[in-house]
Amino acid sequence: MVKRRTEKRDMAVGKMKILIVDDEPNNISVLSEILMDEYDLAVAMNGRDAIELAHDAPRPDLILLDIMMPEMNGYEVCTTLKADAATASIPVIFVTAMIDVEDETKGFSIGAVDYITKPISPPIVKARVASHIELGHQHRVCEMKIEKQLAQISRGQKDAVYMLGQAGHYNDDDTGVHIRRMANYSEALARAAGWPLERQKMLLLAAPMHDTGKIGIPDNILKKPGKLTDEEWVIMRKHTTYGHKILSIATSPLFQMASTIALSHHERWEGSGYPENIKGEKIPESARIVAIADVFDALTMKRPYKEAWTIERAMQYIASSGGHFEPRLVDFFLSIEDEIVEIKQYWDKKGLSLDLMDRG
Repeated sequence: MVKRRTEKRDMAVGKMKILIVDDEPNNISVLSEILMDEYDLAVAMNGRDAIELAHDAPRPDLILLDIMMPEMNGYEVCTTLKADAATASIPVIFVTAMIDVEDETKGFSIGAVDYITKPISPPIVKARVASHIELGHQHRVCEMKIEKQLAQISRGQKDAVYMLGQAGHYNDDDTGVHIRRMANYSEALARAAGWPLERQKMLLLAAPMHDTGKIGIPDNILKKPGKLTDEEWVIMRKHTTYGHKILSIATSPLFQMASTIALSHHERWEGSGYPENIKGEKIPESARIVAIADVFDALTMKRPYKEAWTIERAMQYIASSGGHFEPRLVDFFLSIEDEIVEIKQYWDKKGLSLDLMDRG
């Protein structure tokens, strides 16, 4: 049976944790004697126990790892740890009698940060360990700052999404719920069409900005209760190019997707849409998806000039829309009717009180 021993932990606040891995008790004792006053120590006498202890909370801040061990050598342990996201960032120092250049090269190639050769020198052990503990701490602090910055950027983008979406529908009724519902419809359709998760979430944020360009359309046209004249339609259709011009200023992938959707969500599969009269796969898929979601939500909304359609009637319209929408996407949309109903019921119940991402 392989022996395993764990040092009694000194729970003093602020002590860093070091995992010592060696199949020789004498080597463990020597390293423990050198480090025990300054660090919280854990010990494993074989590779499998080392991997298990590396996952224990709190995880080690550094691992001192022997190479020549039975069953699972140090190279295999290091490779396993570096392949696991939970332990990949833990610095590993090999403590070994293997001093050939080839050995060092192999160790560094699989992720080790340093080598300490046996027989060990206490001053060298202390210096190397302290150096890499400090580097690891600085790295974690840097990662935390980056994560915080990314979170702030993400929150800022979401705020911008909401503001631009609301701006485009400022003079409409029920706009807050509309842009949330159609965004979730778009996400669901993208998922059914096989989009990767990251792109689905990007579409969830990009879709609400599809009508941003309406901010440039005069109120007398946007709020006209009756039908628009041909001249008024020429102006109204410019909201697509206005939206594209506004959103394309930003260079992030999110706003580039949003600008594409703003420009092309009124194009038709058979080519009779606007503003560019493009057809088929020349229409960006993001815009093809949003077109279905937007029309479906508009049909099922109550407006001053019409009652809300039933879901069944709206689905029948989407199914029989001829060349308006891409047939493949129509089939996907019809296949997820239950999910579409769930989304609609969710937003009908929650209304304006929830953030765009609460359901996403």
